[in-house]
Amino acid sequence: MGEARRQRRLLLGVVCVALLLDNMLYMVIVPIIPDYIAAMRGGGGTAGPSAPAGGNGSGGGNRSLLPARYPPATGSNEDVQIGVLFASKAMLQLLVNPLSGTLIDRVGYEAPLLAGLGILFLSTTTFAFAENYATLFAARSLQGLGSAFADTAGIALIADRYAEEPARSRALGTALACISFGSLAAPPFGGVLYEFAGKRVPFLVLACVCLLDGLLLLVLAPPGGTGARANMPVGTPIHRLMIDPYIAVVAGALATCNIPLAFLEPTIANWMKDSMGASEWEVGLTWLPAFFPHVLGVYVTVQLAAAYPHLQWFYGALGMAIIGASSCLVPACRNFGQVIIPLCGICFGIALVDTALLPTLAFLVDVRHVSVYGSVYAIADISYCVAYALGPIVAGQIVHTMGFAQLNLGMGLANVLYAPVLLFLKNVCQMKPSHSERNILLEEGPKGLYDTIKMEERKGKSLQPAGEMDENGMGSYHRDLKGVSEEDSSDYEYS
Repeated sequence: MGEARRQRRLLLGVVCVALLLDNMLYMVIVPIIPDYIAAMRGGGGTAGPSAPAGGNGSGGGNRSLLPARYPPATGSNEDVQIGVLFASKAMLQLLVNPLSGTLIDRVGYEAPLLAGLGILFLSTTTFAFAENYATLFAARSLQGLGSAFADTAGIALIADRYAEEPARSRALGTALACISFGSLAAPPFGGVLYEFAGKRVPFLVLACVCLLDGLLLLVLAPPGGTGARANMPVGTPIHRLMIDPYIAVVAGALATCNIPLAFLEPTIANWMKDSMGASEWEVGLTWLPAFFPHVLGVYVTVQLAAAYPHLQWFYGALGMAIIGASSCLVPACRNFGQVIIPLCGICFGIALVDTALLPTLAFLVDVRHVSVYGSVYAIADISYCVAYALGPIVAGQIVHTMGFAQLNLGMGLANVLYAPVLLFLKNVCQMKPSHSERNILLEEGPKGLYDTIKMEERKGKSLQPAGEMDENGMGSYHRDLKGVSEEDSSDYEYS
């Protein structure tokens, strides 16, 4: 048992590193990509004449980050390119997730996680040696494909190995903290290495860590090494999980709570420069302080869930209310210090929602479906991807047509109005596992020798009166089986 505990802790570490790498790769290009595209446009970085001061005043927010030695782009083509590039990862991930979730349920968690790490390694290496926009787009899309397998399989593996509470909430909370750290530490990590070591170094460092993580997974849990999937039940199809009303409510909450973050990331820099004259370093450090309230939110929710597990729905609803109020406060800020406060509130609220509802998804699968978690966490990943696929493309258009204040008020209102919907989950903790895989096995009948024996054992145990065991413990069991039906008894003896 001690060895099993050590192995699952090591596997948790492998999954956390995979999630950290994926989110670092997602955000590491934030300070790099404008320079990348400008260098490609300017003939590989050759110095060109500086743009006249104030020339093309209608340029987008990303263009203001470009070094002066590159000639300005015409129109808003560059902003469109950057927006599509950022959204391509989430869009491909959104398309692949239904397939990856089904595959994970069929083959287990380790092989898809290893495949995802391999694809992320290939994506990171492609980023390092990209020399044109098409290669960057291919690398970003490859990352979405790898994330669809690595993220979903990793979270599902944690839910499977940590089947009991509160250990499951603590393990998933640790994974969420790694996601947050990866997202917030990546821009300064990428910017510093890019500035002082060259454009390839940040990606090559991440690629090496990804390779080591994959090798460690191969040592700890070689895919297909034990044949453990042979006698495990097949998971509930993803389309059936999607129409489960409880899972649908959780998925809607995960998508709604991440919309403010996804929509603010591509728009807040331009708004800060226009409304308060923020400098480059202020724009760059806007999100960094939000890491600490996010980790605090994860810790607080894990502790509260351990003490009061029946209030998971309330922690999620409280988080959505905090996100809604913080989103509405953003347009009222007048300086850099004020902006940090509502952004910290948004990240704290997201931590409450994610940490409360991700374990709830696993519990719902345990009590209402089959305890196989690939498809249900593919649904969670789809919820995130909906927000992050729309953000880079839709947010700018909303700001242009309606204004930055209206965008934030709309996002805040959506979260506040959705919070009461989580009342629907109030009685989830009182559900009994009457529809778990054990009962599904009994309802559907045996599908092989292993399932036949298990089914008959459960029948015998349920029918056998207490205290009627002979010396080998099986006489009463056979007698009770004969009392059920002659056919059942003969089947058992044959098996």
